[in-house]
Amino acid sequence: MDWFEGSIMARRGVAAGEARARHTITEAQQGPYRYVYGPFVEPVLRIAPGDVVEVETLDAFGGAVKTEADLPSKVLKMPFVNPQNGPIAVEGAEPGDTLAVRILSIDPRGPQPAGTTALLPEFGGLVATAQTAMLNAPLPEAVKKMEVTREGGVKFSDRVTLPYEPFIGTLGVSPAMEAVSSLQPDYWGGNMDMPDVAPGAVVYFPVLHADAYLYLGDCHGTQGDGELCGVAVEMNSTTVIQVDLIKGWSIPGVRLENERFIMSIGSARPMEDAARMAYRDLIRWMVDDYGYDETEAYFLCTQAGRVRVGNMVDPKYSLGASMLKTYLA
Repeated sequence: MDWFEGSIMARRGVAAGEARARHTITEAQQGPYRYVYGPFVEPVLRIAPGDVVEVETLDAFGGAVKTEADLPSKVLKMPFVNPQNGPIAVEGAEPGDTLAVRILSIDPRGPQPAGTTALLPEFGGLVATAQTAMLNAPLPEAVKKMEVTREGGVKFSDRVTLPYEPFIGTLGVSPAMEAVSSLQPDYWGGNMDMPDVAPGAVVYFPVLHADAYLYLGDCHGTQGDGELCGVAVEMNSTTVIQVDLIKGWSIPGVRLENERFIMSIGSARPMEDAARMAYRDLIRWMVDDYGYDETEAYFLCTQAGRVRVGNMVDPKYSLGASMLKTYLA
C-alpha cells in the first residue's frame, strides 16, 4: 500500500492521486523572482488543489556566482539573495486551512559545475555575525564549485563524492499581513534549510492569507545538519510539487510527514526555543491525531524523539522534532 493512503492528508479527506492539471513556472514565466514572502504582489500562477507545478528555481545567489573567482561581496547585491518563485495562489485556501505540498522530484538544472558553496563575510555558524558581534576579523571569502548530477552525486573533490540528496531550502506561504525576507524562517515556513523537505515528503503549512500564496526556491544538492558555513550545495533546479488543500485543519506552524516519521519544525533564537517549539507541537500533534495522552506523548518523546538541525545560521534557527511512525500505529 502506498503510504500516502494512510497519511494525515488522506485521513483528513484528501486523496493524493492524479493531478487535476499540470503547470510550469519557467524563468521567463516567473518574471521577477521574489526576495520577500508577503501578500502584496500579484500571483504568478493560480492553481486548483491537486494540481502539479513544475518550477525552474534559481540558486541562492541568483546565478551571480558563476566561477570560483566570483567572490560574493563583489557580485551580490545584498540583501537581494535567496530568490523565490511565486507566489502561487491556491483556489479556495483560506485562513484556518492547511496547505499540503507533496515534493515529487528535484533535479539539478543548468550547465556544470551546477553546485556552489561559499564563505561569506560575517555569515555562518562558527564566525562572528551581526547577531553575535565580536572583534574577530572575518574569515577570507572563498567559493567552491561542484559538479552535481542525479546519477553521479555531488563531486565535492577528487577525494570525496557525496550522495545526491536534494531538498528545497526555502518553502512556505505568505504571512497574513507581513512582508518578510526570504532569508527568514518562521511559522509560515521560509528559509528553514531542513534536509527532510525532500522528494517523498509532504510538508504542511498553515494558510494565513486568502489563496495561501505559496513560495519556493533555494534548492540544495545536499547539506549537512546545521548548514554550518551558511551555504549548502546551492543549485538551480527543476522542482516538481503537487499542492493540496486540507479544509478546516488549523495548525500553528510547519509540519512534515514522510514514509518513516512525522516532524514538527520550530524556528527561533536561541536554539533551545526552536527545539521547545518543535517538540511542543509534535506532542500536541500526537495527542490530536494519534490518540496519545499528553503525558504519555511527553514520555515517549523523551525516550524516542529525534531532533534535526536545519540551519544554525539564519536570523532564526530551524529545528525539526520527529517521531517514527512505528510508535504511532
